[in-house]
Amino acid sequence: MKRVAIVGCGGSGKSYVARELGRQLDAPVTHLDAVYYDDEWNELPKDKFAELQRDLVTAPRWVIDGNYNSTLHIRLDACDTVVFMDMPTLSCLWGVLSRQLRHGHGQDKGNGIYNRIHMGVIRYVLSYRRKMRPRVLAKIDEHARGHAEVVILTSRRHARRWLARCETAAG
Repeated sequence: MKRVAIVGCGGSGKSYVARELGRQLDAPVTHLDAVYYDDEWNELPKDKFAELQRDLVTAPRWVIDGNYNSTLHIRLDACDTVVFMDMPTLSCLWGVLSRQLRHGHGQDKGNGIYNRIHMGVIRYVLSYRRKMRPRVLAKIDEHARGHAEVVILTSRRHARRWLARCETAAG
């Protein structure tokens, strides 16, 4: 496990898993939200965002968390491991809201966690399992199966146990 793409709904725990894996693997961690948005919430132009990811995945070791379906194939084609955070909707909503309580609104605390909660974010989380999940799974099948290990984590407890097994295997 040297090149890891982590995907899943907002609030599913992608950033936490990314930080832990990065620490365990001694690999650089990139949170795509921190790349895509600047301090004033301006979006990086899509062609520059894609090019930046193409550059990131050429490194020998990396952990990248984020969805961004339009560029997901870049990460999936290059990774050796995909971690899909397939959490229940209520768990993701709790993740978004608890992150808001821990880190405040509209701020980046230097750890890749961007808090910008509005109705669009809530609607996205509420519709993720129905709308985005099938698309993400299809892209994983198309771009990662065959060359990458696919890990599907279905609860926070499952994620913590999997991370503990990874640390034991690495140490």
